Amino acid sequence: MRTAQLSRKTRETDILLSLDLDGGDVNVDTGIGFFDHMLTAFAVHGGFGLNVKVKGDLDVDDHHTVEDTGIVLGAAFKEALGDRSSIERYASFYIPMDEALAFVSLDISGRPYLVFDADFPQEKCGEYTSAMTVEFMRAFAYNAGITMHVKSLYGSNSHHIIEAIYKAVAHSLKQAVKQTDTGKPLSTKGVL
Repeated sequence: MRTAQLSRKTRETDILLSLDLDGGDVNVDTGIGFFDHMLTAFAVHGGFGLNVKVKGDLDVDDHHTVEDTGIVLGAAFKEALGDRSSIERYASFYIPMDEALAFVSLDISGRPYLVFDADFPQEKCGEYTSAMTVEFMRAFAYNAGITMHVKSLYGSNSHHIIEAIYKAVAHSLKQAVKQTDTGKPLSTKGVL
């Protein structure tokens, strides 16, 4: 069973999250409509079961809710993957979304790193601040132990750019977590 259930409570957020890498129901409630839309797309396109309930200090802004959700989702991925043996490990994917095109390449290596190259013409998508996309991706990658390169090649609508990024991450992860029959990590070291 490649699953994890985590909770995290701080003065800023209260998060309950469950993840199944092999599918299941998707229910997302963060209090930020556009972020709910992105996490739902992430789960559906990744083929993941995902249940997320977040209560955050939205009276301040969306920063803590988005970043802390990335922390918990990343930690859940790390837990669900265990020792990362018998997975494809690497994957890359392009996603077009109308006029926008995004590319993601990742390595589930245990060595977290994020390269993020995207500009957002519009500052907000509903109550979601476009710049929070990099904060979410950084929190997710570092807590999951993933090296991830994210690039928006072009686009003029922030909604399309951000959605293409989330979907490209999802499809890359879907491929990278596919199980192999080797019984060992894909590494010359023998461990990840």
